[in-house]
Amino acid sequence: MEKRTVLFVDDNRSVLTSLERGLLDEPYKTLFATSGEKALEILKEKEVHVIVTDMRMPEMSGLELLKIVKEKYPRIVRLILSGYTQITTLLTAINQGEIFKYITKPWKLEEEFKSVVQQAIDYYNLQAERDELAVEVKKYKEREVHQTSE
Repeated sequence: MEKRTVLFVDDNRSVLTSLERGLLDEPYKTLFATSGEKALEILKEKEVHVIVTDMRMPEMSGLELLKIVKEKYPRIVRLILSGYTQITTLLTAINQGEIFKYITKPWKLEEEFKSVVQQAIDYYNLQAERDELAVEVKKYKEREVHQTSE
């Protein structure tokens, strides 16, 4: 199986630097962006399987970013990493962006953060496997129909 890629988006460079150091030995590729716009540029150029974004950022909020990602790249698993925990905003994010998980700042890297990112990758892998099986079943059924009509 190919190595998966996770994109982390936060306007706070120290958060990204901390994540970069803490995730060095993880079994997936990491990409980092300091804004929603930069994240969208990366998504145009690279295949990303999971996105983890801060909620409150200038210019484009995490929610706005995740809405765009959901529309343009629906297979990407979407997570929020934020210190902002107002319940109405959380519910909006979950309902409009189909968020897989919400991680609160400050996070516990070993106990929580790494396992949630791995769960998101596992979820992506299951979706990909399901899609491949669906294609195989469709091909099988088409061959079966073709053979019985001969």
